[in-house]
Amino acid sequence: MTEAQMLTEIAIMLYQQQRLQFEQAAELTGMALDDFYQLLVSRNILTPSTDPDDEPKELILTSLRISLQQAKEGKVHPISELWDGIDD
Repeated sequence: MTEAQMLTEIAIMLYQQQRLQFEQAAELTGMALDDFYQLLVSRNILTPSTDPDDEPKELILTSLRISLQQAKEGKVHPISELWDGIDD
């Protein structure tokens, strides 16, 4: 077993034991959030949404936690820049 595989198994175990939040476990594995989510689904640890248009609860909560942390750290953009480049 490689070091990366071992880290992945440890991250999954800690996530299942609720000792790590979703994004922390994904970060430990070095995987993108979506890839880590798909890994957990493939191992039947998480159940995918029945509606393919629905964002998984874990990804929504993770996005909200990350956004809140960024706001606390002052990593925000002025509202006037929110839609810049959307029509490009």
